[in-house]
Amino acid sequence: MSHDPHAQIDQTVLEMIEHSPVGAVPHTPSYQDALKRLRASHQVYASADHKGGHVTVRSLASLPLFHAQNLDAFLAGKIDAEALESDTSIFSRYMQSLPAALREKAEVARALVVARKAHHRAKHGVEATHEPVHTLFLVPGGGPNPGLPGNYLYGSVLQAEAVWTLHVHDSLDGAAKCDASSQADAFAKLQEVLASAPFQLSELDALGFRLN
Repeated sequence: MSHDPHAQIDQTVLEMIEHSPVGAVPHTPSYQDALKRLRASHQVYASADHKGGHVTVRSLASLPLFHAQNLDAFLAGKIDAEALESDTSIFSRYMQSLPAALREKAEVARALVVARKAHHRAKHGVEATHEPVHTLFLVPGGGPNPGLPGNYLYGSVLQAEAVWTLHVHDSLDGAAKCDASSQADAFAKLQEVLASAPFQLSELDALGFRLN
């Protein structure tokens, strides 16, 4: 039996959030105090789908991850980076996993998420004739702002000339970045990120990321 005097009500609030269609919690002091504790311990995130609602980490843990389907083949050296599944295809699979009611909102985000490839290319001054390695991934989580529909963060592994970086973003301006010394280091870091989901962007500092 737990000796934490708040354990019972914290557990009750977790269950309330999971059974509420909008992740709602009563606006009474005891329930709101429990919600603050659960946020502080990263057991609860703000919902991306319901304003004022919340989502539990244990429910996010059951959601699928999205990355290039042939990533394992690439890591095994069977294909080149250029043959990795396209960002557009990865994003489309993420969209299809969502309830129908969220897909329209996710489609609006497609331009931001998939077009970020061109944004990174311009930022790093990459010549148009040289296509950098760029592969998208989406994982359950949150940041300073809620994530994309379905409570997803999105990120990428990017190579520009000899520089490799990983970026992870929420739905607005929350972002975390990590530099890598090589392609092998970059994709090893990607595997660490995938294995750590779900997470808050702030928790990525444990993996060597820095927040914007």
